[in-house]
Amino acid sequence: MKEYKMRRGEYLEDRIPDMEATVEEYFGTISGTEDYKGSELYVVEDPDNPVFERITVGAVAYSGKKDKLAVDFEERPAEEVIADGDAEAAADAVDAKNEFLLEATGRDAKARRDSMKRSVEDDAETPDGVS
Repeated sequence: MKEYKMRRGEYLEDRIPDMEATVEEYFGTISGTEDYKGSELYVVEDPDNPVFERITVGAVAYSGKKDKLAVDFEERPAEEVIADGDAEAAADAVDAKNEFLLEATGRDAKARRDSMKRSVEDDAETPDGVS
C-alpha cells in the first residue's frame, strides 16, 4: 500500500469530494471496503482494465495531520498481459493510475517520485528508535 500526500495547502476531500464515484469512474464498480490503519478503503475486485487484478483506494485519516491517499494497485504480470494481447490495456492502465493520482494529489508522476524519495531519505536520517 502506498500513501500519497497532497500539495501544500490542499486537502484530499477538496480535490475529490466524492471518492466513491471517482474510484468507480476510473477503475470500475466498488465491490466492498477494507480496513487500513483505522480507515475504510474502497475495494474494486474486478477492475474494468484487465491489467489490474484488484484495486484498494481511499483516504487515510491521521490525528492532527492531513488525510493521505492510500492506494494499492494489484496488477497481473506483464508477460501474462502481453500473452493475452492486452498490451494496449497496459498503456491505458498507466494513464488511468497517473490521471487518478494527479487529480487526487495535484502532483504529477515526477513530483510524486521526488516526494517519496525525500521521505525515504528523511527516514534514513532518523536514528533507530527515534520518532
